[in-house]
Amino acid sequence: MLNFRPLQVAKRKLQNYNQVPTRDLEDADFYDEKRYDSDDDIEDYLSSSTSSPPSSRVPSGVLRTKRSSLSRPTVSAYSYRNPRAFTRYFGLAIASTLVLLAIFLLRSGWASAREVQLGLKKPPAPPPVWQAFPFLKRYHGGIRTLKPRSQNEPEYPTKQDIDPEASPAKTVELQRDEATPEKRKEGGGLPADAIFNPYPDYQNDKYLDQYGPVQACYLDTNDSIKIPPLRAYTGITEGFPNNIIGSYDVLGLRNDVCFERFGRLGPYGLGYSRKFGGSGAGMEGDREGIERVWEATPEIDFREVKWGEAQDRCLEKNRLRFKPNQKGRNHFFQTMATKGPEDETVDATPGQSKRAEDITETKVIEKKLENGTERAQPKAQHKNLLPRTCVLIRTWSDYKYDDEDIMFLRSLISELSIQSGGEYVVHFLIHVKDNNKPIWADDQVYQKVLKNSLPAEFEGMGTLWSEKQMSLIYAGVDEAFFRDLPVHGAYRSTFMPVTYFSHQHPEFEFFWQWEMDIRYTGHYYHLFNQVAKFADEQPRKGLWERSSRFYVPDTHGTWEDFSHMVRVQTEHGTNSKANAWSSHLPPNPHMPELETQKPEKPIWGPEVPLDYPDIELDEAAVKPPRTYTEDKYEWGVGEPADLIVFNPLFDPDHTNWILAEDVTGYNRTRGFPPRRTAINTAGRLSRRLLETMHREQSIHRHTMFSEMWPASCALHHGLKAVYAPHPVFIDRKWPVQYLAAIFNNGRNGASGGARLSVFSDERQHNFRGTTWYYDAGFAPNLWKRWLGYKVDNDGGEEEELAGEGRMCLPAVLLHPVKQVDMIYEQEEKKEEKKEEKK
Repeated sequence: MLNFRPLQVAKRKLQNYNQVPTRDLEDADFYDEKRYDSDDDIEDYLSSSTSSPPSSRVPSGVLRTKRSSLSRPTVSAYSYRNPRAFTRYFGLAIASTLVLLAIFLLRSGWASAREVQLGLKKPPAPPPVWQAFPFLKRYHGGIRTLKPRSQNEPEYPTKQDIDPEASPAKTVELQRDEATPEKRKEGGGLPADAIFNPYPDYQNDKYLDQYGPVQACYLDTNDSIKIPPLRAYTGITEGFPNNIIGSYDVLGLRNDVCFERFGRLGPYGLGYSRKFGGSGAGMEGDREGIERVWEATPEIDFREVKWGEAQDRCLEKNRLRFKPNQKGRNHFFQTMATKGPEDETVDATPGQSKRAEDITETKVIEKKLENGTERAQPKAQHKNLLPRTCVLIRTWSDYKYDDEDIMFLRSLISELSIQSGGEYVVHFLIHVKDNNKPIWADDQVYQKVLKNSLPAEFEGMGTLWSEKQMSLIYAGVDEAFFRDLPVHGAYRSTFMPVTYFSHQHPEFEFFWQWEMDIRYTGHYYHLFNQVAKFADEQPRKGLWERSSRFYVPDTHGTWEDFSHMVRVQTEHGTNSKANAWSSHLPPNPHMPELETQKPEKPIWGPEVPLDYPDIELDEAAVKPPRTYTEDKYEWGVGEPADLIVFNPLFDPDHTNWILAEDVTGYNRTRGFPPRRTAINTAGRLSRRLLETMHREQSIHRHTMFSEMWPASCALHHGLKAVYAPHPVFIDRKWPVQYLAAIFNNGRNGASGGARLSVFSDERQHNFRGTTWYYDAGFAPNLWKRWLGYKVDNDGGEEEELAGEGRMCLPAVLLHPVKQVDMIYEQEEKKEEKKEEKK
């Protein structure tokens, strides 16, 4: 309506068909392809003498201008008609490109989704936070800087590591000894070491009255070869860091001494030549003062030692100290016995010629003292009989034993069995990986495989087993291939041969499961004895909850403070009323789930799985004598633990531990049964627990993954399970509160029960810098440096001689330690002989 002009409309007249339109000639629509066939028609029309009245109104100047422009041959007839075809082809090209692009994007999406499912082409994960922390340097201090622990200023943790708001402590410059090698040979500045003796005073009248006399054991039949005692230095190296997890004091372990390699392993062959029966290793580096190791007892020629026979003689000498042996079981189902298993039972004690119950006469034992005098010991009748304990070393038939392995085994047998008067029996449980080898069909084949499976000095100390054998004994267990692995395999069912061995050897009440890649810088008897005492004295109330957490003394305070904290966290939860509004906030991916912050029901007695009437709470089950509230931390005190482990017993539920669902034989209609897990299979199991596991596997056909099975079985049947908080060291300078939060980042301050658990698969890297875990990197490095070797171009002979001397470590468990390549004197001598022959 805005362009409506009445005057122009009134003057408008009809025009002829070929008359020039009365519109603006500048309009682009002037050339209408529907009206004219060519430019020539337009030219003819414009040059015609015939004109209509309306055409006279067009200004002559305008027409002249247009005629001049139109007369130019700017566009040909051919090119004038082509744009329509071009548009079609161009549109087709665009459409084809879009289709191909869509197909490409769709295919790329499928390929990307497949890569995500298969875990291919993952972007590199950001480095863990702990890798940015600086390394600690004082672990490798030498014996020339020793000082009492009470006077030591540890490099870690400092006050600022414990409390970031505290003022930084003053740095202390270490005054290193710059004595020349000549002065060191004279003993200048080297402190004196002493014998480390963790055994009870066997000559004490009180001990004799309770446990009877102890007969000294030797390595030969003539009772002349005695093992040199361990030696330790008082104090620790200057600046040595404190352990960050666990406690020496809580377990009753000595932390006022340290062990260097010759005092620890010298009695077992380190430091002297093969021609004297030693290992030929340790002939380099700082050797000052090592002669004191053998000053009272000379070096042992281990080429003639038979540890199995020595252990049997020791047991025979001290048989009156132990409980009478129960009758062992014969393989009546193999021998086809005519009167059944009760008639076919035999004495199962290895190396014992008489059963203890057949010995009735009382003897007066004369014992030779170290000073050469003799005195009559009290009668063999005494108040207490000790239980028998077996230490099972897990190995396999084609394992290659090097000298470092052999020294470790010598120390284990010597310290636990020979020097304790037979309190422990060390035995090898040997896995025959070749299921086709007929070890069960012929005694000679069995004996040959057994002989070839162990070094000569440990001959006769092993028992063979195979996965095929376990599949026959526990044939009722469903063959479920979780993660494509057989359920009877050594990986998923590590304890199957242990349960069957326990079933065949009722003379033992406790069984230590020990691995070939575990090392201990301290004394094994001291460790095993103190850990067992700690576990025995733990009350049942709050035990599962305490055992599910890492104990960090610098954050948690005393053990009593820690126990009180655990009770508050369990009974009240970590989400208090003050932040009840947090349930209205959106989920925070950096915080545990809200349901994991609620109070939880303490474990009190058996936790029976749902829908399982076939789980019998028989004589092996233990029911509380009173309610949880009524108990005053009395139930369980003095009760031997059925399970002792060296990592927390965490709840795998809600975690991302990849083996949490390896549960076989249970009805999971209403979910998984209650479970607990302890990483690493090293620990002590009672005969009661192993027999319960044996029945569960053979009769009820239940089992779980190796690290989950003993603890879960103990949970279901109400047995006593304890985590021993042994000292654990870390290689970097972690903030202590951050460390405690990372390692106890599960449900209500526990180590498990939530996705943020440190045991979730994506968070286990936090253990890499510790001294105890299945893949800890700090453990083997520390052990090799302690042996005097270079690691990452640090340490070694030159550094020891030019610096502070050889390392001295407190007693610490190390795992894993594999393939230690030692330097031997024998290799150099072989090369010299070859040169002489040439």
